[in-house]
Amino acid sequence: MPRILTVDAPSNFDFRTAVRGHGWFDLRPFVFDDGSLSLVYANETVAGNPFGMRVTAAGRALRIETDSPSGKAAVETVRRILRLDEDLSEFHRMAKGEPELKWVVKKGGGRLLRSATVFEDLVKTICTTNCSWSLTRVMTANLVERLGREAKGFGKAFPTAEALAEASEKFLRDEIRAGYRAPYLKEVATRVARREIDPESWLDSSVSIAELKREIKGVKGVGDYAAENLLKLLGRYEGLALDSWLRARFKEKHNGGRPASDPKIERFYARFGRWRGLAIWCDLSGHWH
Repeated sequence: MPRILTVDAPSNFDFRTAVRGHGWFDLRPFVFDDGSLSLVYANETVAGNPFGMRVTAAGRALRIETDSPSGKAAVETVRRILRLDEDLSEFHRMAKGEPELKWVVKKGGGRLLRSATVFEDLVKTICTTNCSWSLTRVMTANLVERLGREAKGFGKAFPTAEALAEASEKFLRDEIRAGYRAPYLKEVATRVARREIDPESWLDSSVSIAELKREIKGVKGVGDYAAENLLKLLGRYEGLALDSWLRARFKEKHNGGRPASDPKIERFYARFGRWRGLAIWCDLSGHWH
């Protein structure tokens, strides 16, 4: 029988804004019901026992319904995916003086939803490259359904590196529909499974942003955009992670409908310093909120 837990949220935390602050809520194993404001997520633990959870807002706290045998694991997962412990106060102070970012202060924006592991975020990021969002949704759904393990009552979890490494390139190409990404997904999963690389270490890395970005780009299939997108999910916001969607949004919002060069976009957000990657995201996705 599921257990019920609660966890305190920051004073300016808005559950819906936090969940919908990043497109990951639309990718399995996340399932978000906007009507009931509930977020379902299944997680594969290190011990190999998948557990699921349903998170809802409960006043100033969050309510967690979970089948996890460890309440601590469930709470830690929620704190991580919703970034409850991330200090965004400096960014919020900067946002106060920006008309286009006032919503961030009002709704406690900027907590970009992420997965329970850096590996999951890395694979999902590779699945966003050079394709439509609908294809990204198909690939991640297929990965979960075909290679993930069931968390009873909460759907399937994202596959572990070991499970993904066992899949053939042909399976990844044909059944997951990963296309040219198939060898990249197999290689990164194999390297992680063999402990040749440790994406989880990137979360608390003290190295410079340039060095960390270089290390992430050492993964085949990861270029500047993918590395900077993943860095945002690690709490490092110096890069803009420019892609076709951000360029199109900037063109319409800030450049009179005319294409803008990447250097021009970079100059526009340079005043935000180390927060510029979060600033561009919150600015150009603000209409969602």
